[in-house]
Amino acid sequence: MAAARVKVGIVGCGNISGAYLKVSQGFPGIEIAAVADLDPERAHAKATEFGVPRACSVAELMADPDIAIVLNLTIPVAHGEVALAALAAGKSVYNEKPLAVTRDEGQRMLALAAAKGLRVGGAPDTFMGGGHQTCRKLIDDGWIGEPVAATAFMLCHGHESWHPDPEFYYQAGGGPMFDMGPYYLTALVNMMGPVARVGGATRITFPERTITSEKKYGTRVKVETPTHIAGVMEFANGAIGTIVTSFDVWGARVPCIEVYGTEGSLSVPDPNGFGGTVLVKRGRADWGEVPLTHGYTENTRSIGVVDMALSLGSERPHRASGALAYHVLDLMHAFHDAATQGRRVELQSTCERPSALPLGLLPGQVDR
Repeated sequence: MAAARVKVGIVGCGNISGAYLKVSQGFPGIEIAAVADLDPERAHAKATEFGVPRACSVAELMADPDIAIVLNLTIPVAHGEVALAALAAGKSVYNEKPLAVTRDEGQRMLALAAAKGLRVGGAPDTFMGGGHQTCRKLIDDGWIGEPVAATAFMLCHGHESWHPDPEFYYQAGGGPMFDMGPYYLTALVNMMGPVARVGGATRITFPERTITSEKKYGTRVKVETPTHIAGVMEFANGAIGTIVTSFDVWGARVPCIEVYGTEGSLSVPDPNGFGGTVLVKRGRADWGEVPLTHGYTENTRSIGVVDMALSLGSERPHRASGALAYHVLDLMHAFHDAATQGRRVELQSTCERPSALPLGLLPGQVDR
């Protein structure tokens, strides 16, 4: 007899919810049982579009005893409040990135989950895709020797030209570091382990932005968070990392992520995707492409939720864990703190590297 699917309720039916709803239907381990949003019409529209059994209020979803996991897809400033309400209602919670806006909210989430025997997870889960799992295996197998350094770049001119509701990108909890930094930092921690201390510099280049996407064309947005952040990371393993995230750049020709080791170098695919091209250069040899060793190379957003759902009731840690997401949150704040204080900042958090996915998994599997 097939195991019962874990029921998940989605809170927040905005732009990103469609990706989760579409992909989650391909996993046998979970069932999206209900969707909720502050705008009831938006919730009903998503339920109809994706065949979800029920659209309801947030309070009704939280009170449903059959829902084991709340998938929190609200805007960043609401991540903490919604997650804490879900945990208080006895449900595990998986937050869209970032885990929370403040460290305090993140710490309260983890403490409440531990006290109630619940799970906390957080996006991104792209590091579980075939591209990044291949890079993880190459590093673990010693292809580039001992990691010495890494670089990461996310440079663009912001999201107001295409996103229907881009205001939150320029509020507290937004900006390029809190928006896109989780993809890059989670990928680096997956490959290199946790960070011990950081330095940083930040600026706001354009104090005001004008929305040019259709829905709110011409609306002006005051920028309240840094839009160009440069950080230096000292990993616990001794490697040194550099990251630059920006909404102030019109164009750049830089890699997404590269890792440099004592025996060679590794070119890592875009961490906002699951597949991509992996290149390795060993010694003085030319760069060569490495076939991907793992599956999940297409958009598999929600694999982290599935992994968490399948870990419920067991001792197995889930990979996109609350500890990992909190370490990334702590790290992002530390870059800003270092810039404001003009000094290196010691990280107060740490985490374990998530376990690598096994080779040869069948579609829908996350473990053997």
